[in-house]
Amino acid sequence: MDVPIGCGTALVTPFRQDGSLDEQALYSLAQWQVESGIDWIVACGTTAETPTLDDGEWLQVLRIITEAAAGRIPVWAGCTHNATRHAVEKARLASRIPGITAILSANPYYNKPTQEGQFEHFQAVARSVNLPVVLYNIPSRTGANLEAATVLKLIEAAPNIRGVKESSGNLAQITELITLAPRDFRVYAGDDSMALGVIGAGGAGLVSVASNEIPNDMAEMIRAALENDWATARRINRKNYRLLLANFWESSPGPVKAVMAMMGKLGENYRLPMVPVTAATRARLERLAGELGLLVHSPQVEGDLRMF
Repeated sequence: MDVPIGCGTALVTPFRQDGSLDEQALYSLAQWQVESGIDWIVACGTTAETPTLDDGEWLQVLRIITEAAAGRIPVWAGCTHNATRHAVEKARLASRIPGITAILSANPYYNKPTQEGQFEHFQAVARSVNLPVVLYNIPSRTGANLEAATVLKLIEAAPNIRGVKESSGNLAQITELITLAPRDFRVYAGDDSMALGVIGAGGAGLVSVASNEIPNDMAEMIRAALENDWATARRINRKNYRLLLANFWESSPGPVKAVMAMMGKLGENYRLPMVPVTAATRARLERLAGELGLLVHSPQVEGDLRMF
């Protein structure tokens, strides 16, 4: 019962212009990720606009991605809710889907639970399934920080808690956890721009947004860093660093979906409260994507862009 090292993609969810789930585009994206050398896919994470999916759509996304992956790489299911009983139910449902290899669960949002509240919450999720569980600490989105001491307590309480995606942005906290946790416990960077720093401190890899656009580069960069080939890792990081930051010029996944539409990978459609990026941001993104050689000029893509 383990989770991998390397680079995983927090996959976006493509929608049609009418707001419905674009199943074919999602299947194609997942296949492209596998073929590009990504080590695993996160289905229904933050980047997937998961709060806008109803329960049936959430299950459908999980099924489509696992079918596309076809056992070639692991697939993690995002199972986050601010009510513990609902998070537990999602984890149980996800664990029954063939091809789901781990559960990813973020801090309960909006409630702002104490450390003890988070401990009880994550322990309940972990004890409800037989799969590995990866915690997801993202206080900028949830309003609650999961402290290193609480993670260590959870590792003792629930042996199937096998890792944490750390998106606190606090390298000191992340390094403390890496230093004190068992050697086989995986600490992943949750921010593309901090990946090399976290791996340098002993981290196990990255759960990436940018790998939606550049999966081959991100997988190669993380692999190189984990193999102590820092010259290669730094070269790739330097080449793409502006894009890693650009994906957060506006609320994610706005920028990454805009770039992927420019690449011809999906139609640039969102569900409220997410909206398209501003014209100014779009122009900056298109210029950057062009400089990186990501633009594909097809009639379909040009038509999608004219809509905005």
